[in-house]
This record gives sequence, structure tokens and C-alpha cells, in this order.
Amino acid sequence: MSNEERKGATKMLLKGKNAIIYGAAGGVGSAVAKAFSREGATVFLAGRTLSSLEKVASEISRTGGEVEVAKVDALSPKLVEEHLQKVVEKVGKLDVSFNLISADVGMGNSLTQLTEEQFTNFAFTVARANFVTATAAARQMEKQGGGVILCLTAINARIPRPDTGGFSVAGAAIEALCRQLALEVGARGVRVVCLRTGGTPDNPVLQEVFSELAKVGRTTKEAIEKSLGEETALRRLPLLTEVANASVLLASDYASAITATAVDASCGDIVD
Repeated sequence: MSNEERKGATKMLLKGKNAIIYGAAGGVGSAVAKAFSREGATVFLAGRTLSSLEKVASEISRTGGEVEVAKVDALSPKLVEEHLQKVVEKVGKLDVSFNLISADVGMGNSLTQLTEEQFTNFAFTVARANFVTATAAARQMEKQGGGVILCLTAINARIPRPDTGGFSVAGAAIEALCRQLALEVGARGVRVVCLRTGGTPDNPVLQEVFSELAKVGRTTKEAIEKSLGEETALRRLPLLTEVANASVLLASDYASAITATAVDASCGDIVD
């Protein structure tokens, strides 16, 4: 069923909205891009590798979705701002900005094994990229009187685990960034929300992480996945589709009262 056919079958939660997705070629990014398109959004896929973005865009186009791609380095304020303004000039407004880029965070290393330079790179590269894209979006959304800024973190931001390099620190920094930004821009109708997930076993990136942790713990990635799943309330880990669906809800007007918080989508890894 194409997006046009779905319009007559059910209410599309993001109909008429424009969304920039950074890191859209990754496992979570591509799942979110497809879900946003399915729900009626025009999606602008941004990342550093055009060929990977174009593959995702092709899949979206085949289902009738409106999609464009652009090579954008999320660590460059200039490039992020230039791309954002091109989007606004074309479609009139930016409704959703979602940073889903990934970076090497030094999984498999303890903090005592890292040099100061490694820690800075591992812990703050992703946090810095989130600052660049979120503040650029916030400036535009303040002018237009509303919008939603989403960031992705993980349960490690709340419950650190050993031998995960700068992962926990990066997540905590992103969540703190979102809380403060939400308070600063909320009066102009802009929402800022973190989506906090557990491991998504169908994400190729996470499979690599499991492999690194397995080497340190002298076990298997399958054993790690099973152990992590057993720690959750649902006794399993969330799938990419479930994370993407949660993102749709948070980006939609149905979540209009949700801001300045981290919403958990980890199958109950954190009981809060």
C-alpha cells in the first residue's frame, strides 16, 4: 500500500510535516525515516555518505513518499545551517529535527584505559553533533512559533555499565542538553525530547557493539543479547520498528504536552 492509499485508510500522524533526519542511513535513522514517511511527513535525509542515503530514499520513494537527500556533516554548524535554510526555503517550515548519527564511542574499553583525547572524542563527538543540529533547528522553530527536536539516547545514560567507553557519558550529556534547551525554547512552542532505548538486536551497528563487548567478557554476542533482554520487564529488547513507531508518536501532535524529558522505549529496562 502506497502512502497515497494509506491516506484514505487511516489518519496519518505526521501529514503535512517536514522533518530533517541526521544519520538517516544508519539502522535507527533509516527505520525512523521510513516510519515518518509512512505517516505522511516529507523527509529530508542528511548524512555524510550520499550513496547510503540514496538507498534509503529509493525505498521511501517506491512507497510514494516525499524524500530528498543531502550530504551534511552534523559537526559543521555552517553546513547544518545552510542545509536547514535550503529546506525551509523550499517547503516553508521545519517541523521536526531528529539527530540519529552514530560515532565510535570506544565500546569495550574502561574509562581508565582511555587517554584524555580518546575520552573527549568518544564521549563528546555525538553530543557536539546534537548541539549543532538541535540549536540550529531551535532558532528556526522559535521564529516560526513551534516544532519538535528529537534526540536519541540509551539506557546507559541513566544506568551506566562498565567497559562501554564514553557511551554512558555521551548519553547523559545529550539528555542534559535536551532538558536545558527545552526550558529555553518552550515558551515559543518548541518541544525537545530524548528517546531513550535499549539495544535493538536487529540493528547492524549494535551487533558490532555486542561483538566488541563479547571480546572483553570472553563470551558471545548472542549471550550478551539474551542477558540484556532478560533484564527488561518484557524479557526482550526493542526492535527498530518499535523505536521508529515511538519516534512517530513523539514527533506528532499527539505528544504535544511532552517536552524536557527522556521517554523510555527499552521494553522496561528502566523501571521509573
